[in-house]
Amino acid sequence: MSFWPCGHLSGDVKPPCGSRGSVSYVAVLYTIAAYLMWGFFPGFFPLLRPASPFEILAHRIVWTAVLVTAVLLVTGGWRELKAFSLKMWGWMLACGVAITVNWGTYVIAVNTDHVADAALGYFINPLVSVALGIVFLKETLTKAQVVSVSIAFVAVLWLTFMTGQAPYYSLALAFSFGIYGLLKKRLNVSAMGSVAAETLVMLPLALIYLGYLHAQGQSTFSSEGPVHILLLVTSGLVTALPLLCFAQGAKHLRLSTVGMLQYMTPIMQMLWALFITHEHMSTARWIGFGIIWVAVIIYLADLVRRGRASRRLTRHSPHATTDETAA
Repeated sequence: MSFWPCGHLSGDVKPPCGSRGSVSYVAVLYTIAAYLMWGFFPGFFPLLRPASPFEILAHRIVWTAVLVTAVLLVTGGWRELKAFSLKMWGWMLACGVAITVNWGTYVIAVNTDHVADAALGYFINPLVSVALGIVFLKETLTKAQVVSVSIAFVAVLWLTFMTGQAPYYSLALAFSFGIYGLLKKRLNVSAMGSVAAETLVMLPLALIYLGYLHAQGQSTFSSEGPVHILLLVTSGLVTALPLLCFAQGAKHLRLSTVGMLQYMTPIMQMLWALFITHEHMSTARWIGFGIIWVAVIIYLADLVRRGRASRRLTRHSPHATTDETAA
């Protein structure tokens, strides 16, 4: 699972033509559709049992690769991939490893009844991205961002020491996707090209692993009936469709709008953990989650404030560049 699959996302992308309001409305619908699909992921992956999380991950890669290959053949998108240098393919491999770790961790979390931990990971993720930006890109923070990141750090310490176990799934999800975003920060690649390249570089490993399972008689692909086969094949569509909806919608929206909407998914996952899978939430965990939510609220309030400031700057400075007005 991933919230920022596109290669590059600016803060104030102008719609291509027509009414800005109507284009933005459609873009919001696309983006909400993506987040809704991601929000229901905890209901899909348990259907793939008795396949192990690693087998599910391999099938996600294989069938997503099949789907994006078909799209590239229809749209002629192969030209972008053919133009990649060896260095660019190296970057795509690094991105593919990061997003594969993210996908695999998510499947393991969901299929071992740690949906709440997965939700926490995606609450933390934007704050981790901010912290990585400081360390590796020398980005400067607003006071509110410093406060929110500090509070999130306190929450992780609380969950580690008061519950007796670090939130491993949450941290793995947050950091794997944060590193993925960091790698992609300076890569000018289209959304479809990005998804295709990252999936295709991981395809050989996925095929080798599935071949190994088959040779050992441990593959569930052909042993659990046609419905199981259909579900495993569908995992590619389930993986790619929200990515494509997100890419179609987010490129026409302000980063602040996308940032606000993205919290739909972990909220849905948290509700799923509480009311569908009935995961146990100790008082210490509730307190830790509460501290994280305080950090998130501060982060979102700052995002809204800066978004409003950027719009005022755009109105008063019509020649401002996209980077200058980025939320």
